[in-house]
Amino acid sequence: MKKNLFSTTLTMLCTVAMLLAATLKMQAQTPAEWKAMKGNVTMYMTNDMGRNGYYDQKPIAELMGHMGETLGPKCVLAVGDIHHFNGVASVNDPLWTTNYEQIYSHPELMLNWFPVLGNHEYRGNTQAVLDYGTVSRRWVMPSRYYTKVITSKGTSVRVVFIDTTPLIDRYRADSITYPDAHKQDMQAQLNWLDNTLKTAREDWVIVVGHHPIYAHTPKAESERADMQKRVLPILKRYHNVAIYACGHIHNFQHIKMPADDIDYVVNSSSSLARPVQAVEGTVFCSPADGFSVISATKEQLNMYMIDKDGKAIHTISRRK
Repeated sequence: MKKNLFSTTLTMLCTVAMLLAATLKMQAQTPAEWKAMKGNVTMYMTNDMGRNGYYDQKPIAELMGHMGETLGPKCVLAVGDIHHFNGVASVNDPLWTTNYEQIYSHPELMLNWFPVLGNHEYRGNTQAVLDYGTVSRRWVMPSRYYTKVITSKGTSVRVVFIDTTPLIDRYRADSITYPDAHKQDMQAQLNWLDNTLKTAREDWVIVVGHHPIYAHTPKAESERADMQKRVLPILKRYHNVAIYACGHIHNFQHIKMPADDIDYVVNSSSSLARPVQAVEGTVFCSPADGFSVISATKEQLNMYMIDKDGKAIHTISRRK
């Protein structure tokens, strides 16, 4: 019995020591370094995080909250695959607790979360993801695609949220795995995107969706080809989109193509990352996991790629 008690005590001490070490490592990134990231409008972007707290999901969620004490983000952009692997069955699915509520529980994360659907949500009940706003006050998803304007201190940022899974043929064709994808009116969404960008007059316009337009990825090339064929011409048409940001690939990538003014950003997984390598147009890439901080003033837009230690490993900067 004494041996079991000693073993249990030793395990508890080791756990405390590990948590203390992680806290000290996080605190090595000083609030002054984080404060420099703050803009008139500051937002978080996270995606591909639904792992029931496993891998790095819980530590990264804690980091988001801790940094929030300095940055004071206005909202969180939750860009798909909130729930691996088969989405959710209903608004009462236990995954809402284990993937979201118990993980993102820091007081600084009790703000508006603006989600989009990822391909894993499309494996389940997509309507339940929209309807979760009736359960959680911070879950704000008025439609499958929508737009929000965030304003503060004279700076305005329009974020355009698109629903990318139904825009890709391979998902539409697989009605067994993705039962809702083929039911969505693709052309109606593309027309809406065109009209939204045509009338956008904010200081900065950012478009976010789960799937990439350009990226290094082992995933089917047809995904990117469909996005380039259907979405890209609209993004470029009115010369007002600064950044297209996505998830899906589980690593950080910043791509800038010749004669194209848009910065294409892949935001890494907030739980489990994957290897990456440079491709045409790559400015930066990293296999780190983490999240991103988006901050804006009237004159400058920054997107900081944050690793799990709270370090900004790359910054996308746009100036006027």
